[in-house]
Amino acid sequence: MTAIARKYDVAEQDARNRALGRVGEERLLDHEHASLLAAGQTDLAERIRWVSHVDGDGAGYDIRSFDTDGSDRLIEAKTTNGWERTPFHITRNELAVAGVHSNDWRLVRLVRLWNFSREPRAFELRPPLEAHVSLMAVSYQASFL
Repeated sequence: MTAIARKYDVAEQDARNRALGRVGEERLLDHEHASLLAAGQTDLAERIRWVSHVDGDGAGYDIRSFDTDGSDRLIEAKTTNGWERTPFHITRNELAVAGVHSNDWRLVRLVRLWNFSREPRAFELRPPLEAHVSLMAVSYQASFL
């Protein structure tokens, strides 16, 4: 592997990624709410919870919504600039929660194709994620021996 040196402002990139992720989650939250209202499920629409915003990260999903039959939809939103096949990051915890709640958990990919503010595009992946994407470790935690 060849390394290429370049200037990179980690804090600035992190701030941009967080802002983009928040916009994606807001769009998804609005979509979930509108879908349940359109299906006549007002009671379920009112129970949708923006978990990552209200409770913080760590649940393994961003939004708790519902299918029209009342079953849970545990949604992890992944928003990126670029197209559908742009790589994205997923945590070990998100993968673990996907495994435990495989019937309810979904990863929703929101992509920003130059006109995200007008026409965001999205698609859904359900566990096992390994059937849809290749997972590669890009960061490691180092502990002292």
